[in-house]
Amino acid sequence: MSAHGTVSADVVELTDDAAVAAATAAVVARHGRLDILVNNAGITGGNAPTWQLDPAVWRRVVEVNLIAPFLTCRAVVPQMLAQGYGRIVNIASVAGKEGNPNASHYSASKAGLIGLTKSLGKELAQQGVLVNAVSPAAARTAIFDQMTPEHIAFMLGKIPMGRFLEVDQAAAMICWLASEDCAFSTGAVFDLSGGRATY
Repeated sequence: MSAHGTVSADVVELTDDAAVAAATAAVVARHGRLDILVNNAGITGGNAPTWQLDPAVWRRVVEVNLIAPFLTCRAVVPQMLAQGYGRIVNIASVAGKEGNPNASHYSASKAGLIGLTKSLGKELAQQGVLVNAVSPAAARTAIFDQMTPEHIAFMLGKIPMGRFLEVDQAAAMICWLASEDCAFSTGAVFDLSGGRATY
C-alpha cells in the first residue's frame, strides 16, 4: 500500500455523531481530502422470531447498520461536495431486499440502508459524489459467529450457485464502485447474491 500513499486506521464508535465528526476531521487533516467512504460495519443481532427479539438488540442492530451509515455520510458529504468528488459505497444485504425470517432486525436495517443509498444518490447526482450499494448474499466471515447453524444452512440453501460469496469477489465490486471508473451509476444497488436476488 505504501507505493500508493499512506495508510492509517482509527477506531471509531460509529453510532456516536461527535466521534464520527471528529474522525472525519482527522482524516481530512491527515490526508488533505476524503474521496471514498465504504460503510461496511454491521452486526446481525442473532436469530429469533420477530416477537421474541429483545427491543434493545433490535435498536442496536438498527443503530449500527443504518444510523451509523447515515452519520458517516452526513459527516463526509460536505467535504466531498467541497472537493467536487466523492464515492460512497454502502454494504447492504440481500436480506434487505427479501427479508430473512428470524432476522427481521437485520433485514429491516439493510432495507433502510438501501433506501438511504437511493435517496442520497439522487440528492448528490449532479455534484460529482456518487452513492451506491452492494447487496451481497452471505460470505463466510466473522459475522457467522453471530448466527445459528440452522440460519447459516438456510442462507446457503437459497443461493443458486450453491456456495457462499468470497470476500475478494465482494472487494472487487466495491473497489470498482469506489473508483473513478464508476462514473454513471448512483443510487444503485449491485447484486452479489449468487443468483438469489429476484430484483
